[in-house]
Amino acid sequence: MDNQTQIDKLTRDLQDLTNEYYTNNFSAHQDFIKKSSFTTRLKVPSYAVAPTTAEVGEIIEVGGKFYICSSVNTFSLVGTQT
Repeated sequence: MDNQTQIDKLTRDLQDLTNEYYTNNFSAHQDFIKKSSFTTRLKVPSYAVAPTTAEVGEIIEVGGKFYICSSVNTFSLVGTQT
């Protein structure tokens, strides 16, 4: 197979993959379905005081308020809770 034929085939293959990716991942209806139809609950651990060690992204509840670990071993209050 000559170089131009290989380039043309790769171009077609890339276009096919791109079309399939966008078709399966970026339609508004599909995005809504993917984001809104989970069937599990998020169980947030409850503490009397925040732990001293944590990984970024951990969510906890302390005294009725939610906190997220925003940097290693640092919890930040989520939103404006009263």
